[in-house]
Amino acid sequence: MIIIDYKDTRPIYEQIVEKMQTLILKGVLPNDSKLPSVRNLAIELSINPNTIQKAYAELERRGFLYTVKGRGNFVHYQDVLLDEKKAQLVDKIKQIIKEAEELGIKKEELFMAVDER
Repeated sequence: MIIIDYKDTRPIYEQIVEKMQTLILKGVLPNDSKLPSVRNLAIELSINPNTIQKAYAELERRGFLYTVKGRGNFVHYQDVLLDEKKAQLVDKIKQIIKEAEELGIKKEELFMAVDER
């Protein structure tokens, strides 16, 4: 489900947040499904439970999950979350296009790079 990349410069909790967001947005984790407990996920990933708790807190802050006292954490999928993620991606693409133009990369080269992908 989640694989930690120890070569990645980002903190582990940020990697967990990103990967869980992706799983939620793709529908792998359906709405209202129960997430693994902090302890179980920490054991599965061999990391500190505080790291999982921090990731879950960030996911809750971003609106990707909700907590039920005594029962655990559950997926909270909303279409608006996908729309926000798409808008962020479009902004990144615009920034890349701007940087490419500043470096003198032509549109054709960009289109070729996209087609190759």
